[in-house]
Amino acid sequence: METVKPLDVASGKGKLRRAFVKVINVKKLTGVVPEGDKDLVKNAANLSESFDKLEEEYEKRLAMEALLAKLFATVSSIKSGYAQLQYAQSPYDPAGIQRADGLVVSELKTLSEMKQSFLKKEFDSNPDRTLVVAEIQELRSLLKTYEITGKKMECQLKLKDSEILFLKEKLQELMSQNKLMEKRLNQSVTLDHNSQTHFVTYLHHTVKSIRGFVKTMVQQMRFSGWDVDTAADAIQPGVLYHKRDHACFAFEHFVCKVMFEAFHLPYFSTESSSSKSRDMFFERFTELRSVKAREYIASRPKSRFSRFCRGKYLQLVHPKMEVAFFGHSHVRNQVSAGEFPDTSFCAAFLEMAKRVWLLHCLAFSLEPEASIFGVSEGCRFSEVYMKSVSEECLSESEPRVAFTVVPGFRIGKTSIQCEVYLSPSKSTPDSG
Repeated sequence: METVKPLDVASGKGKLRRAFVKVINVKKLTGVVPEGDKDLVKNAANLSESFDKLEEEYEKRLAMEALLAKLFATVSSIKSGYAQLQYAQSPYDPAGIQRADGLVVSELKTLSEMKQSFLKKEFDSNPDRTLVVAEIQELRSLLKTYEITGKKMECQLKLKDSEILFLKEKLQELMSQNKLMEKRLNQSVTLDHNSQTHFVTYLHHTVKSIRGFVKTMVQQMRFSGWDVDTAADAIQPGVLYHKRDHACFAFEHFVCKVMFEAFHLPYFSTESSSSKSRDMFFERFTELRSVKAREYIASRPKSRFSRFCRGKYLQLVHPKMEVAFFGHSHVRNQVSAGEFPDTSFCAAFLEMAKRVWLLHCLAFSLEPEASIFGVSEGCRFSEVYMKSVSEECLSESEPRVAFTVVPGFRIGKTSIQCEVYLSPSKSTPDSG
């Protein structure tokens, strides 16, 4: 507590005392008051009265300061008692609650007594001692409050540690379940690689990885200062989007177009020597599915999969785009040399490329083989062969296909719908 500075009257009192002593001593020795001190003698009564008033004012000022100090100390004690009361409630401590309640009641009584003393003008007879005691009391109350606050923070820290431990255990449990499900899926695929259900499941994972890469690419474009809407219009000119963020489907269309190009050819290649054995393709699928793409490429840089990744990357990522993203073309040079750097962008690309490659191997391992198809711009929408990527587009009467986002597949007489973006007939792009 910062106390109020008392009125400095000590020097004035000292001067008055010295003056009175001087006059009295001279008068005792000579019986005559000196000429120079006659005025002092004449005004002695007035000076004495002023001195008494100053001393009275000083004492009142000191008493008021002591009262304020005691008031603040009592308020601090009440705050400390209230903090102790809250702390004793959780966990429930009856004895602690009783002690804290008694402290608060006692200090409230002290406040009431101080109020009555102030109204009756009954000031402290020993203010100097009260100032010291009040300061000690306030410091003790603050210390107790800080101690309780520290205990509360320790409890909160332990609670957070428990939550973290629980979440870690939950994450470990979910990861174990995920591995178990993946193992069961792999086992079921191994037992029956002709199943169309597994192809549909793996297609879903492939599309998910493509959308993950597209999201990363669009984020890089925005970070590099590219106009995303203009870039989307360059891919699909003149398309009216129901919402502005639907422009991302144009990039998804572009990525799918590049990645699925030559999907109908064995190993995405026209090599006549390529084997078309179903078992061979399934072996390739089994070999690569549990291996990280970067590690596989590093260990087998001349493999078909490595050549596939290099070719698709160089075809998908334009040199100007790469310079805009990274400020240089080093990544392109590394990829051309058969090495993919350890970046988030390349990691997203390799995950997508691996999924597309495995889907391709799975397609050629089926009997009959899975074939790919798309639909032309302007085609009338058909629920048999198509699925809209946006529900808003279906509200149009007789919607037409603006472009194919994800291609569809046929396995014998079964068709897996392609995903398309439908053009609004009369609407304009939504600003939302």
